[in-house]
Amino acid sequence: MDRLADEIESVLFLAREVMVYQVPPRTSTAGYKAADWNVEAFVWKGRLRVLEVGERCELRLEDPTTGELFAQVTYVTPWTQVEPVLDSSRYFVLRVEGEGGKRAYVGMGFAERGEAFDFQRSHIPTNPSEPAKPAAPPKDYSLKEGQTFKINIPGREAKKPASAGGGSGSGGGLFALPPPPPPGRKR
Repeated sequence: MDRLADEIESVLFLAREVMVYQVPPRTSTAGYKAADWNVEAFVWKGRLRVLEVGERCELRLEDPTTGELFAQVTYVTPWTQVEPVLDSSRYFVLRVEGEGGKRAYVGMGFAERGEAFDFQRSHIPTNPSEPAKPAAPPKDYSLKEGQTFKINIPGREAKKPASAGGGSGSGGGLFALPPPPPPGRKR
């Protein structure tokens, strides 16, 4: 049996309509900008399926009615084959590799930002051999017995406590009760 035929395909993402654009050569190392393309003149429109096949992922651009493959991007690590553009959350650049190692860079765009966001989250393959990192233990910010803290609020003066003799003095302060008696002693 063919090993590839036995691999299980899981659909990670499906977009019923994406547009593919011709991308001009990159002018800087910073990245691509969708503003440099003519986003009104796409070269192809169709369906995008993102599949997890064994240890790799495949982005398949297909005709929505016939299923005919327009282009496919296969990767294990997506960062080199899928690159978001710098100036929009709806557009990406895909590195498509053909037979003989030939590479082509094409733009891909979504009509809705929500679909683009879902795509960005879906095209990272899961790797069952990589254990999940444990979460850091929560920090304890509670005050321990005897600990105090002081908050200084800019623009506000600290109020001085009123005298213990009541508010009848000439200080004009707020009325304050005398401190409670020590434990075991009654008033």
